[in-house]
Amino acid sequence: MTELNWQKSSLCGTGDSCIHVAATPRAIHITESGDPAGAVLTTTPDAFRGLLRALREDPHPGDHVTLGGDATVRLHAPDGATTVTTDRSRWDAFVRGVRAGEFDHFVAQNPAHSHPNTCQKPR
Repeated sequence: MTELNWQKSSLCGTGDSCIHVAATPRAIHITESGDPAGAVLTTTPDAFRGLLRALREDPHPGDHVTLGGDATVRLHAPDGATTVTTDRSRWDAFVRGVRAGEFDHFVAQNPAHSHPNTCQKPR
């Protein structure tokens, strides 16, 4: 399997676990570096583009994002097979990064190009 270059928002603290995003030629991968289950949600660039668009309007869109009463946020794959779990502060940092355009290059013509906030492994 190809080594993924994971990116987190620049708004996440140094060393903090955070939501990370990576791309392969045909897919976008999302994980939470602090998720003990190590879940990686894989989606299409079009679906990720839709998520970015939705997050610009609402930080908690109801389609695939669930807020838990225990301050958790769960991002569900469209088919429901994978769930990435984070907390609200990490989710908010991700959303602020989305709104700042930090993840737009993942849905540009060449989504696998590097970004300054990349690392080889988020864990």
